[in-house]
Amino acid sequence: MKIGVPKETAPHERRVALVPEAAGRLAKAGFTVLVEQGAGDAAAFPDAAYGAAGASVVATAAEVFGASDVILKVQPPAADEIALCREGAVLVAVFQPALERDLVARLAARRVTAFSLALLPRITRAQPMDVLSSQATVAGYKAVLLAAAASGRLFPMLVTAAGTLPPARVLVLGAGVAGLQAIATARRLGAVVSAFDVRPAVKEQVESLGARFLEIEVGEQAEGAGGYAKELSEEAHRRELAFIAQAVRDADVVITTAAIPGKRAPLLITADAVRGMKPGAVIVDLAADAGGNCELVEAGADVVRHGVRILGPLNLPSTVAYHASQMYARNVTSFLLHLVRDGALRLDFEDEIIRETCVTHAGEVRRS
Repeated sequence: MKIGVPKETAPHERRVALVPEAAGRLAKAGFTVLVEQGAGDAAAFPDAAYGAAGASVVATAAEVFGASDVILKVQPPAADEIALCREGAVLVAVFQPALERDLVARLAARRVTAFSLALLPRITRAQPMDVLSSQATVAGYKAVLLAAAASGRLFPMLVTAAGTLPPARVLVLGAGVAGLQAIATARRLGAVVSAFDVRPAVKEQVESLGARFLEIEVGEQAEGAGGYAKELSEEAHRRELAFIAQAVRDADVVITTAAIPGKRAPLLITADAVRGMKPGAVIVDLAADAGGNCELVEAGADVVRHGVRILGPLNLPSTVAYHASQMYARNVTSFLLHLVRDGALRLDFEDEIIRETCVTHAGEVRRS
């Protein structure tokens, strides 16, 4: 079986779907691994490293797509890449079919069996394949570094000859994987950290990292399938916004991480709440690409509104491409090995992992 790894073509994407270590693991397992020339360069994985691991480096994307039984990507394929796929080929990438209907229709028309790891069920045996969690870990870490660089305050308390400098106060909104990593990173830098989440179940995790958990009674179940936060009723959301508006007043840095898979990110910080923040405060909105948790965020931009600096970074994992690629490669390799038995694809749609992640198969759309 031939596994193909093309170079990512999406703007500003530096990650690669398979690193040399993972390529070597697959080669030893009997797979033929084809890697497009330069696919790993932006993540600091040179062609020579793939060759040494047992992969074959080929000159063009057309060679990768045309010869491969399975294509591994980070970003969803562009239209011209879909056209290069062999009919009946398998594609593994990360995308939201509900938001990318044209892409899904093209994949089905090409009779590509496409899997999106964004749809992976939150079950124990799928944890080694969980790309959303691995990449969220990177995003939460990098968000704190961006905030520290943008802030006019030092994060730790310092005792100097010029007097004592108090530590920065960091508020993290959302205590999923990205939020918990942001909490841990901010604490390591010496900040005083508090966190808010509508799910009471995460309180213990937040406090175990040395942060203070801010609690509000929303009066309804706030946790949906797989442990994700779910949309609140209008009244509960109104109370949530008022609570957060008070919490952000004392913060030097706010990092927002709240997301609802496949939907617009929940609004957490209104324009009025921004007006009430300290001059020089910083907001880093990790949900900028899904509409933003902050009403005033601009996706991909760094703006100042009412004296508050608001960052809306996109694709933060790509900015830590080396380790983000390593983590992604381990996830996607685990998923691939789950699909293969005795050297051949075994698409058992009774299996929850395969059923839930398969978007198109045999010319039909299975998930939309």
